[in-house]
Amino acid sequence: MIEASVRFDCSDPSLLALIRAAEEKCLKNIKRFGDKEVLIEGGGYEKVWIETQPMGGAMYGKRNIEVALNNVKIFMDHQREDGRLPGSIENKQGVIVPQFDKFQGFCFAEPALDVYYLIGKDKAYLQQLYEVLIKYDEYLWAVRDSDGDGCLESWCVYDTGEDNAVRYGDAPNYWDKDVAPDEFTLVPIASMDFMSYSYSARKVVSEIARLLGDEDSALLYDKRAKEVRDKLRDYLWDERNGAFFDRDKKHQTMTALLHNNLRTMYWGSMDPEQAKRFVYDHLTNPDEFWTKLPLPSVAANDPVFRNERVNNWSGQCQGLTYQRAIRALENYGYYKLIPKLGNKLFEAIGSEHAFVQQYDPFTMEPCMESVAGLQDGYGPTLLSSLEYFARMYGVSLIRDKLVWGCSRGADVTYEQTYGDSSFVLENSGDKARGLINGKEIFVAQRGCRIETDLKGKVIAKNEGF
Repeated sequence: MIEASVRFDCSDPSLLALIRAAEEKCLKNIKRFGDKEVLIEGGGYEKVWIETQPMGGAMYGKRNIEVALNNVKIFMDHQREDGRLPGSIENKQGVIVPQFDKFQGFCFAEPALDVYYLIGKDKAYLQQLYEVLIKYDEYLWAVRDSDGDGCLESWCVYDTGEDNAVRYGDAPNYWDKDVAPDEFTLVPIASMDFMSYSYSARKVVSEIARLLGDEDSALLYDKRAKEVRDKLRDYLWDERNGAFFDRDKKHQTMTALLHNNLRTMYWGSMDPEQAKRFVYDHLTNPDEFWTKLPLPSVAANDPVFRNERVNNWSGQCQGLTYQRAIRALENYGYYKLIPKLGNKLFEAIGSEHAFVQQYDPFTMEPCMESVAGLQDGYGPTLLSSLEYFARMYGVSLIRDKLVWGCSRGADVTYEQTYGDSSFVLENSGDKARGLINGKEIFVAQRGCRIETDLKGKVIAKNEGF
């Protein structure tokens, strides 16, 4: 297995202490599941969930590639014959138990492909991922369009990982049947999330087909992904309000303005013009999602918003949303928002190093209570901290390119090693200097984001970062 590591120094002692604490607490979340070491969710959550752990593992891969691989493989290896992937996996006294009682999100396909690059482009892994995603997508369309309207459905609260969300009404938390519930008020819900699960799977299948040299299959899945995106736009997009809105079992629009729109940006299922509307009309609106601490789960002025302190996706800002936001914003080129979110997150975590699940959007107070008692070491918040720091002040290895974060702020020297290669970024004063294996590849004014290939050739430069 290829070795990787991160080293850094920082002129801001409080920020340095915060990031070092995040690294130390991540180590406590590495647990043995059978013959694999995996990174659990942490903070009292002892399982691996598909909405967090493949994504989290891929982020942690810059420090431990074996864990990154295991956090994906554990889900692929426990796929059911019909194509369904477990929503979570538990280590119950040494026995690995895949759980199929909820979908629990799907932040899987893109990070799983990221891991292919991290592990050195293993073709057997790539082929398995290809087959897993095709079977998963086929399962979705065989089962989760119960009324035949062409829009995939959420059948329980945990299908989209929105624990205790008011918007779900009387819906059950779990649903393990392949027949839709019919005794509840709102579910089955025509879902922007579920449509995005399919879009994500199809888009990555297309990417893999090209890597495998199968252009015909790539074109086929390009077409199939577009069909999902088109249906999502036609059925759930509200042009007047500039956002997606789910529909209930009676096909009535559910009017709550949700952060789930940002999730669709994570999966790439929102088209660029829609993303522009959502970002400028809603995401950066201080009355809605750009609160004192940005990214509440529901727009702060929405009637469904609730400022509940314990594991509730009806309002408070979630560490998991910060984790997803990086890819979501990068997908559409909203790079300038990343350091703004990073600095806000660091402020909320504070000198007490409160790496918790939720934060109050109006006071920025960490909510230490959780379903497991007082909380610390919540994985999505730990990994978000490390990833924002890397994007702002470090160098990030992303598939076949490098992203150099030359943000203004603290002076930071950051080194990413990968195999025999060393990538160093020196942010000092008003200058940023990038080096590969000791050779200088650029000097730039700080306040920019630079992309290069693995040899240092500049691909893109974005100012105002």
